[in-house]
Amino acid sequence: MKLRVTALFLLALAAFNVLHAEDKPASEPVPARDVKITLPEGFKTTLFAGEPDVVQPIAFTFDDRGRMWVIECLSYPTWKTSGEGQDRIVILEDTNGDGQFDTRKVFFDRGTNVSGIEVGHGGVWLTATPNLSFIPDANGDDIPDGPVQVKLDGFDLKAKHNVVNSLIWGPDGWLYGCNGILSNAKIGKPGAEEKDRTVMNCGVWRYHTVKESFEAVAHGTTNPWGLDFDDHGEMFITNCVIHHLFHVIPGAHYERMFGQDVAPHSYELIKSCADYIHWAGGPWQEARGGAAHDKTGGGHAHSGAMIYLGTNWPAEYRNRLFTSNIHGRRLNSDKLTQQGSGYATERAPDTAFVQDPWFRGIAVHAGPDGGVYIADWSDDGECHDYEEVGIHRENGRIFKITYGATAKQEKLDLASLSDTDLVQMQLHASDWHVRHARRLLQERAAQSKLSQGSRDLLWKMASSHEDVTRRLRGLWALYSTGGVEEGRLLELFNDSADHVRAWAVRLEFEDGALSPAMQKKLAELAAKDPSPRVRLALASGLQRLPVDQRWAIAEALVAHAEDATDHNLPLMVWYAIEPMVHSNLPRTLQLVSKTKIPKVREFLARRIASK
Repeated sequence: MKLRVTALFLLALAAFNVLHAEDKPASEPVPARDVKITLPEGFKTTLFAGEPDVVQPIAFTFDDRGRMWVIECLSYPTWKTSGEGQDRIVILEDTNGDGQFDTRKVFFDRGTNVSGIEVGHGGVWLTATPNLSFIPDANGDDIPDGPVQVKLDGFDLKAKHNVVNSLIWGPDGWLYGCNGILSNAKIGKPGAEEKDRTVMNCGVWRYHTVKESFEAVAHGTTNPWGLDFDDHGEMFITNCVIHHLFHVIPGAHYERMFGQDVAPHSYELIKSCADYIHWAGGPWQEARGGAAHDKTGGGHAHSGAMIYLGTNWPAEYRNRLFTSNIHGRRLNSDKLTQQGSGYATERAPDTAFVQDPWFRGIAVHAGPDGGVYIADWSDDGECHDYEEVGIHRENGRIFKITYGATAKQEKLDLASLSDTDLVQMQLHASDWHVRHARRLLQERAAQSKLSQGSRDLLWKMASSHEDVTRRLRGLWALYSTGGVEEGRLLELFNDSADHVRAWAVRLEFEDGALSPAMQKKLAELAAKDPSPRVRLALASGLQRLPVDQRWAIAEALVAHAEDATDHNLPLMVWYAIEPMVHSNLPRTLQLVSKTKIPKVREFLARRIASK
């Protein structure tokens, strides 16, 4: 293994020498079919699509037939404030499995400011600043059933390159997305009054497409662009500028490049789970690529996030996070290792080096066959090019990276499968299949078309499968289909795996209401469960409760002296108890005496002394 890692670093050095032999501005990109991508031994690349068939590919996703849906964003950098635009949604399909598309159709060509896409629940979901929009296509004939529907508005049109982005279905059935630091948003349903809107700038949000509800999930970072989930359902984002990687916990407040966190008394913000940067130190403004930053990863600008959970790449790559380093013209890679309540990360060898000075990787996802796709914006500038002059709307590429023999795309139509088949697909080795099957089960449940037998099978999987990740998959699918009852979650509080116990706790808090008996049970867990992951779920969920229901659980959490040095717990506990301080000062003073986490005690005293 050591020899393999050394070889990969030598490969990186050789590749970057080639890349930066021509580090001067180029007058035009390398022709799409001539682009060379240097890869580890055994890997190969194909040009899945290139101009003129695809231009300005800012985002893409896959439908349940394995077809790629691509956003061609022609709006940038002049965001329209109203009316129709020219952004396109194109559908690309590789019917013969040779790694290149061979059919193309335009689904929609009047989009405005479109930056993100997901497919499901009867149509296509788009982040189209200032809106989260939906184009219905209930019969799946690739023809819109009607006009664009605005589900949310209030994202900030003043933001230039920090716009709302990165749509993805979460394991809990919600639609997740990111928002940048210059996008000072006030988000709500169209026509909502300001008091009913959610304020946020940089951070992660989610929207439930069935319940039509919106939430800010976590605040902070800088320019998040790229979001994915690991095999245990933990969320990670790629961040552009400052540190590139954050483990996202619901209710967290993260370090940011500038500005005040939305919570005035947060006092301290959670840092990145990565203790290294991808440039050679110094101000980030001076870290825009070049040979000086080669050994550390290529530069400060990152876009796209993929945690590899496919079946084509070798097993050693599974559960690693990959992101495009824009100035370094490569894929950076991070190993994720569970540590305490969260994760420690280690810089893994960079994976793909693109030998084209115009490469601007912006999105990266694995497809149904396990091959990995990278969308290349292809331009000689970057996100700060606000003027029309120099914007090259005629370019765009999507590359596909596979290992070994060409990954053969099976003929797919998951929507045609039975409920039982979709339940069994929760055990599939490829998480692509798992995620799509889970969303289809949720859709059928929302339409009252899912059999009770399917929920029984999911509960059996969640409660008794020998593999922890499979138990989690059963739980997530059961929850998203409405099959989780309090008694079942109580049973899972005793699961041998702390990941399952933690997720059971998270889901118990979802509706923001607990019975007195459940409050007592969760306080017992907070006191006695040996896992910091379970305590993190409790601290996170506590923020969803009314303040007067938090005390017993909070008193148990602050008594864990062993959590004082944990990366997340001191601050997550603080974020949960801060609103309690002035609601009941005598009880707060008792809380101070019970607190064995120095940072929490310090912040309690500080907050008590403040108005």
